[in-house]
Parts: sequence; structure tokens; C-alpha cells
Amino acid sequence: MSPDDWISQAEAARLRRTSRQAIARLVKRGRLRTVVLAGRTLVHRADVMEFSKQRAGRPPKSRKGE
Repeated sequence: MSPDDWISQAEAARLRRTSRQAIARLVKRGRLRTVVLAGRTLVHRADVMEFSKQRAGRPPKSRKGE
């Protein structure tokens, strides 16, 4: 694990062109790997670059017989 693999939440927001608060919500929900270093929460660069949005809410139920 290289130190270059970890970036700040602010840098992640710049890379994804979103807000730092949006990145913080993803961290809180466990959608991005994190490490705390010197009191700062860093996120894994690859997770940020590969992240894709998912539909909100519960997945639809599958119907029996289909």
C-alpha cells in the first residue's frame, strides 16, 4: 500500500467534480475505503476513481414466476 494511493476528501471531491460534503457522506455510508492518519480521514484514490452512482432506495423485489 503506497502513500500515493490515499488522498484527502477535498482532493477526492476535486477529482469527481463534486462537493467535499458529498465525499464525506460516501465515507460515512462505507462506500469508500478510508484510513485515518494524524487525525485526517484519507480515501483510497482507486475507490474514488472507480465509484459509480447507484440508484437511491431499496432494490425492486423480483416477482415469483418471472
